[in-house]
Amino acid sequence: MSELAERLVDAINDLSGRHPGHRAAHARGILCAGSFTAAPGAAELSTAAHLTGEPVRVTVRFSNGSGDPSTPDNDRREGRGMAVKFYLPDDGGTTDIVGLSLPAFFVRTPEDFLGFTTARKPDPETGEIDMEKVGAFVAEHPETAAALQLIIPSLTPPRSYATLAYNSIHSFRLVNAADEGRFVRYRFVPEAGVESLPDEEIEGASPEYLQEEIRERLDGGPVRFRLIARLAADDDAIDDPTVAWPEGEREEVELGTLELTGLDTTRETGDDVLVFDPTRVTDGIEPSDDQILHVRSHAYSVSVERRSGAPRPAQLA
Repeated sequence: MSELAERLVDAINDLSGRHPGHRAAHARGILCAGSFTAAPGAAELSTAAHLTGEPVRVTVRFSNGSGDPSTPDNDRREGRGMAVKFYLPDDGGTTDIVGLSLPAFFVRTPEDFLGFTTARKPDPETGEIDMEKVGAFVAEHPETAAALQLIIPSLTPPRSYATLAYNSIHSFRLVNAADEGRFVRYRFVPEAGVESLPDEEIEGASPEYLQEEIRERLDGGPVRFRLIARLAADDDAIDDPTVAWPEGEREEVELGTLELTGLDTTRETGDDVLVFDPTRVTDGIEPSDDQILHVRSHAYSVSVERRSGAPRPAQLA
C-alpha cells in the first residue's frame, strides 16, 4: 500500500506541480476555530464521545481541490473541501471528518485513481491535457462516467466556503450503546444556505476571494453548519464512493451543530503538522471497506513527509 501511495502522490504532483511546504492536494486552505455541540438524538446512533457529551473544540480547514496553491479561488474546475478535527474530552485524542463539495468521487479504487490522474497529466511542452486519453479512461470506466455527470455541475465556484454543503463521500458505521450499527454518510449543511457565485461575478472575482470572504464573514459573527447523518438503505453502495445515495430519499439524523467563531492561529505554526484523516475514527465509529478511503491515510503520510520532512508515522494529529 505504501508503494502505491507513493505513486499516487507522484501522479498528483505531475498533475498540479510540486510545491514545497504544501499538501499534494487541497494545497490552498484556511484554518478556522470553533466548537461542535451534539444533537440530542446523536447518541441513539453512536457512542462516540463528541456525539454524546458536552461541546468539543474543533479545527476546520476550508480548501480548494487543486494541488497548486496559486490556483485562484474562482477556478471552475475545482471542488472544495471542509475538513474537521474534533478534540475529544478527557484527553481522548482526536477524530476527523473530511468533506467535499462533490456529490460523489471520480473513481472506485486506488489503481483507478492512479490511472485517471495519470491520464490528465499535462504535456510537458504544451501544458495541455490530452483529452483523448481522458476520454479513453472514462469510456473504460462507466462508473467514472456516471460520477462525472454528478460532479461537473457541482464545480461552480461558491459565494463562500460558508455557502456550500460538504459530503463525506465515504461511508462509516455508527454503533450505539446497544451495539447496533448503521452505515451513514456525513453531510455538513450550511446555516447560511447553499449559494453559488453568479456567472457574471466569477471572472472578476479576486484570486483569493474565498479566503477573504470567510475572514470578513467570521468578523461579523459565527458561521454554523449542521452535521447530518444520511442513513444507508439495504441496497446502497457502502464501499463505492462513485455512487451517490439518492438525494431526499434516505432517512437523515441530525448529529449536531458546528459553530466557527474565528481563524485558528494555533495550528500549523512552527513544526506543527496538521493532518485531517477520515480513517482516524473513535469508539462508536467504524470505517467501511471503501478502498479509496483506506489508501488516503497512506497517501497523506507520503505528502506529510514531503512537505514537512517529518517522519512517516501511522497517524498524525
